[in-house]
Amino acid sequence: MKRTAVLCFILILFAAACAINPVTGKRELALISEQGEIEMGKETDAQIAQEYGYYVDPELTKYVAAIGMTLAPHTHRPNLVYHFAVLDTPVVNAFAAPGGYIYVTRGILALMNSESELAVVLSHELGHVSARHSVQQLSKQILVSVGLAVGSVVSEKFAKIAGIAGIGAQLLFLKFSRDDEREADALGVQYARAGRFNSGEMVAFFSSLQRYGDMAGGHSLPGFLSTHPLTSERIQNVKAMIGENDVAFPIKRDEYLGRIDDIIYGDDPRQGFIEGGVFYHPGMRFMFGVPQAWKVQNTPTQVTLAEADGNAAILLRAEQSGEDLSAYIRKQAAAIEGGQFVSEQDDFVNGLAAHHGVYNIPQEDQSVLRARLTCIRKNGYIYTFSQMSKAADFNRFDPTFRKVFASFGELRDPRYLNRQPQHLRVVRADGQRPLKDYLNQSGVKKEDWTTMAILNELKDAEAVPGRSQLIKIVR
Repeated sequence: MKRTAVLCFILILFAAACAINPVTGKRELALISEQGEIEMGKETDAQIAQEYGYYVDPELTKYVAAIGMTLAPHTHRPNLVYHFAVLDTPVVNAFAAPGGYIYVTRGILALMNSESELAVVLSHELGHVSARHSVQQLSKQILVSVGLAVGSVVSEKFAKIAGIAGIGAQLLFLKFSRDDEREADALGVQYARAGRFNSGEMVAFFSSLQRYGDMAGGHSLPGFLSTHPLTSERIQNVKAMIGENDVAFPIKRDEYLGRIDDIIYGDDPRQGFIEGGVFYHPGMRFMFGVPQAWKVQNTPTQVTLAEADGNAAILLRAEQSGEDLSAYIRKQAAAIEGGQFVSEQDDFVNGLAAHHGVYNIPQEDQSVLRARLTCIRKNGYIYTFSQMSKAADFNRFDPTFRKVFASFGELRDPRYLNRQPQHLRVVRADGQRPLKDYLNQSGVKKEDWTTMAILNELKDAEAVPGRSQLIKIVR
């Protein structure tokens, strides 16, 4: 009886939740209304801005948005209010969040070589929005009561302590189905064509991606191939869609390369970097030791350290505050659902005022997690190290936890304070020298020459760019 009742409820829910797909005109499962989708997009955008940060270049952002807004009227949902942003990360990716929010990374902009290439990537993401692919994926997961992982290193409880982004931002990590990708490819070609961009550049982009690979590295944001799996079949399908008229539109290579000239390339050390087992943050002038073999993820708002097997984690966040440290910890602890106070203690860390609060967090399986919040005051900010493991394992990890927060201190060494990022520079080739000559002259390491050849759509570093051809180098 119970099983029958549940089945009936699901069938009723399914019938009530069908909506017309804007692209196909057919009815489909959609447990989230368009207004709900838009609200989810707003939540996602706020989380993404906080978690990853926007790239600070108003002119470049305006340029990307202008291309996007040229395409938006040709989509199947022209009445949505679209938003376009550039994320400050070297990871090569582009995302479509629900409700018309489109993101490209500075890493993917560095890989591209023409305005039409940018247009087909934006068109592809607009296709995901038009077809409501995120809403479909989420609706299926809700229906089977799977839900989305919060993204915690240890558990969902840790996410509440750490302030890790919730369901909105996690939508960016959904993998679309093969059918979804094929549909977004077709819509991308269609929208680019309607916007009078050369849709043949989608093939050029896919070719570069295949050569480049999914180099997300140690970043928390996945690469394009992780979220948009690429197959040879997809490339052949796109080639079949493109006609002679499509490739007659200009690609605007020089115009595009001029726009990305001087863009930051690779990791920005001013946002933090690891060297010799130490994490340095020149921007906020702090440093601390990193446990050997622990995984590290660094974003503009937090640094997460995870033990290799995921049995322990440390997360560092900073907030501008002059609040009493004890009161500050209690406020943070109040957000821990079911958290039980164990102890607290005043301390000093390398001459900086500090305070510890320890809490137990009962789990549904009767186990108990233990968290210690260590707050340290420095230069108007409170830095919080959230340390967590199962209570039974806490003493085993405690020496490592203590070693990390005890190593926290002021960064004074100019060798690390003055570390600057590399920039992608665009120069004109003379038509006589191979790419490797330009790379060698600008100081690019030999092991990076293959990557630079891919960024320039050249076979290898021995290739000779044409006379007056714009090429990318790094300085």
